[in-house]
Amino acid sequence: QLHVVESGGGLVQPGGSLRLSCTSSQFTLDYYVIGWFRQAPGKEREGISCFSVSSGSTNYADSVKGRFTVSRDSAKNTVYLQMNSLKPEDTAVYYCAAGSPPAWGRQCRYTSQEYSYWGQGTQVTVSS
Repeated sequence: QLHVVESGGGLVQPGGSLRLSCTSSQFTLDYYVIGWFRQAPGKEREGISCFSVSSGSTNYADSVKGRFTVSRDSAKNTVYLQMNSLKPEDTAVYYCAAGSPPAWGRQCRYTSQEYSYWGQGTQVTVSS
């Protein structure tokens, strides 16, 4: 049983945009740290972002900083990953994950060990 579900992947041209969504029917995402990860073919899983309402923290990996933005709609229990200026190197399966949030004022981390609940993944392909 999946605790979180991500969606919104697809095929886009370089420079294009996609918005991924992460939702859960099992728990309220505002109570967890939400991490975004990706895994490209032949490469290890890469953490790209984290977001925690309770700690008030957002963090981005250098590879996506300035291009990707995390936001949330608490009423919809949804966290979004807006991906702009997409590059072929962004091609990967993208995962949403949830874990115990850090304390208030502490920065969230986007390492896999921080997260217990994982979505099924959604494919993002950036190609001309």
